Amino acid sequence: MNAPPNPPPGLALEALAFDNRYARLPAAFHSRLSPSSLPAPHVVAASDDAAALIGLDARELARPAFVDVFAGNTLLRGSDPLAAVYGGHQFGSWSGRLGDGRAHLLGGVRTPSGTLELQLKGAGPTPYARFADGRAVLRSSIREFLCSEAMAALGIPTTRALCVIGSSLPVQRETMETAAVVTRIAPSFVRFGSFEYFADKDDVASLRTLADHVIDGFLPHLHDAPKPFEALLADVARRTGETIAHWQAIGFMHGVMNTDNMSILGLTLDYGPFGFMETFDAGHICNHSDTYGRYAFRAQPRIGLWNLYALADALGPLIGHPDITRALVDDHFTPTFDAHFAQRMRARLGLATPLPGDADFIGATLGLLQLERIDYTLFFRALSSLPRAVLRESRALIDAPLRDLFADREACDAWLLGWRARLAREGSRDAVRQPAMRAVNPRYVLRNWMAESAIRRARDGDFGEVRGLLDCLRRPFDDQPDRAHYAAPPPDWAGAMSVSCSS
Repeated sequence: MNAPPNPPPGLALEALAFDNRYARLPAAFHSRLSPSSLPAPHVVAASDDAAALIGLDARELARPAFVDVFAGNTLLRGSDPLAAVYGGHQFGSWSGRLGDGRAHLLGGVRTPSGTLELQLKGAGPTPYARFADGRAVLRSSIREFLCSEAMAALGIPTTRALCVIGSSLPVQRETMETAAVVTRIAPSFVRFGSFEYFADKDDVASLRTLADHVIDGFLPHLHDAPKPFEALLADVARRTGETIAHWQAIGFMHGVMNTDNMSILGLTLDYGPFGFMETFDAGHICNHSDTYGRYAFRAQPRIGLWNLYALADALGPLIGHPDITRALVDDHFTPTFDAHFAQRMRARLGLATPLPGDADFIGATLGLLQLERIDYTLFFRALSSLPRAVLRESRALIDAPLRDLFADREACDAWLLGWRARLAREGSRDAVRQPAMRAVNPRYVLRNWMAESAIRRARDGDFGEVRGLLDCLRRPFDDQPDRAHYAAPPPDWAGAMSVSCSS
């Protein structure tokens, strides 16, 4: 979900044209209700790039009306707010009915590239809140806002975030915090769990209605398939495989891959205890609520497959025997994941032409990073500037940006000999390869300590770092010398940081 390169002149808030397809689904799919008002709201941060997705003029972000609309205090003409129902498997166990406990879908806004839905997260309780307060806190809202926009800038399929609206309203979590609302944008917020909910109720008519809704609105080309529902499952498996491959290649950890957090369109959805890999550890668990490591980094492809099997089982009444549905998943997820992961890792390593032995080289590289405990982002960024050929006597100096990341510099030297030999096999040219590597190896990712630093200042009413981080992360591949500290290893105070599902 990226903004058009040359967006048309922006619209005023009042000119946004709504087309509320989800609200036209039967009552079994949602509960209609308005957001709860938020006292004394203020803008914490807003994304011009996300505003451009819906054609909204950037100047509108400074209007008082903007604050009121996206705090949930005022409804735009044409919106039809609701909370959607869905179910889900949470940490592998069926949880029954879940639904938007603290989210309100305002409606879909027509754009030249299709309808985009606007959703307020943290705008008060809904019938699915399960006795909770329906609010989000400033901390989690800032994290979701920044990560949504950072992921988009990295080219990873994701929901987007228009703004964070804050308030002094107290909210009790582990400690007393303040409320905030984040506005999310996506073509659709339908989840794997949306299908699971109706399958669990043996409501085949609603399953069919939901599948038709997804195909009609977002995948109309599937109507031409001999078996559209099989084609839908295959499409979801491919999209999911591609997205998770991108996660693994860039070092992103979702943290809570429940089936209710899986998008039917393959978008990264629901940012909670996420993290970007720092010191490489394939077994890293970024969510301290994940006691058994179900959602550890290396487990993400396997859990993606597990979740797709759950979706396949839910779609069984529309497709056929589980052997058929699960075979569809097997045929489309794993080959897509493997191909895209290999492609992205070759690009990160500067390998333009696939050659035999590449899979082993990629595996050996990750094994070395694991053994030497190397910062994942710093490694690939430093590698991007090294030459293919270097004289023996000047090697230590030229390779220093990479070698200095290693405790065992001889291990680095040995790996670099193999890397350069591999580049030589395809006749790699530095003038072509180095810019290509810098275009896929970010200098900046949203490390947890960066978000925490911005959150601490925001709690004191200073939103400058949130906005500065947004500007930095929307250009993750640029050097940005004035922000070099964001490309450094974590400061000492960040060593004991942990993130939970409440984050």
